[in-house]
Amino acid sequence: MKRVPFLDLTRQDRELEEELHRDLEDFLRRGRHILDGEVRAFEEEFAGYCGSAHGVGVASGTDALLLSLRALGACEGDEVITAALSAPPTAVAISLAGARPVFADIDPQTLTIDPASVEERVSPRTRFLVPVHLFGNMADMPRLEKVATRHGLIMVEDCAQAHGAGAGGKRAGSWGTAGCFSFYPTKNLGAYGDGGMVVTDDPSLAQRLRMLRDYGREDRDTLHEVGLNSRLDELQASFLRTKLGHLEAWNRRRRELARRYLDGLRDLPLGLPPLPGGEEHCFHLFVVTCRERDALRAHLASRGIETAVHYPLPLHLQPPFRENAAHPCPVAERAAREVLSLPLYPFLSEEEQDTVVAAVRSFFRSA
Repeated sequence: MKRVPFLDLTRQDRELEEELHRDLEDFLRRGRHILDGEVRAFEEEFAGYCGSAHGVGVASGTDALLLSLRALGACEGDEVITAALSAPPTAVAISLAGARPVFADIDPQTLTIDPASVEERVSPRTRFLVPVHLFGNMADMPRLEKVATRHGLIMVEDCAQAHGAGAGGKRAGSWGTAGCFSFYPTKNLGAYGDGGMVVTDDPSLAQRLRMLRDYGREDRDTLHEVGLNSRLDELQASFLRTKLGHLEAWNRRRRELARRYLDGLRDLPLGLPPLPGGEEHCFHLFVVTCRERDALRAHLASRGIETAVHYPLPLHLQPPFRENAAHPCPVAERAAREVLSLPLYPFLSEEEQDTVVAAVRSFFRSA
């Protein structure tokens, strides 16, 4: 039986081996490891790629959210509305910033945050809106922007799964006051360890973020405020600069594979992800919904096909946040029981993908 991995990062490494070795050799020759030329160059290049004026490299995507909220004045008593279906770091960052996460339900088709549910959750204490661009698909930013404007909310985008995604002619990260990215290794643009970035058009926000990521220093010996040690290092920035040059091609390949899945699975009793026109969806994950999710997953595993569940427990039902369960999110709860991520990454072969499609189809034939 031929195994089909959910994700094999070594395939990308082999393609980039010569470039990455060159990056490492250059790094060793320079002898500059923290907040030097490679970080500055990557900040400029990635911000430009996103359509933003400034980029601030930090240690992780969680820190990107945390520091953005802190820099924008989040404090105890503030409420921050975000999506009930997301990875836990979204809510963790809000809590670490001293604010209270409030969870909105999701749209049943896109699985991203539902603007109507956001509107229902707004209270006198609501100061921020953190839309999550989930699985590579952007949230409904035109409608969310109207909600934020109507209620005077500061919008901070969680773009951890949306490198290169777009909506309305604008890329992820360029809609809100700040856009927060993760470069965790599994992302569309991944480092060899943790890393993150905030992009923004606000120069004063960028300057404050640069201080906060470096203990709160305005220079080496002067502490302006109490910040964190949250710095993107030079070696990771160098690798990420190299990978950024490949990102558009990798995202195109993700869309091609997504179309092949949609063609192969179209007539089955599965909920399939949307495929917007152009380059709007970057397919960080290919997520289907199935009422018999666990049985389907076991069927695929028996045939050597790895899958994942993103995410089995919505945020409002996670133990630290159950106080928020007073606001039910029935669509998110149903999705958590039904979502299944199939293998999809730029180096998945079409033969492997055909194996996945055939195995999924065989499950429904035998049901």
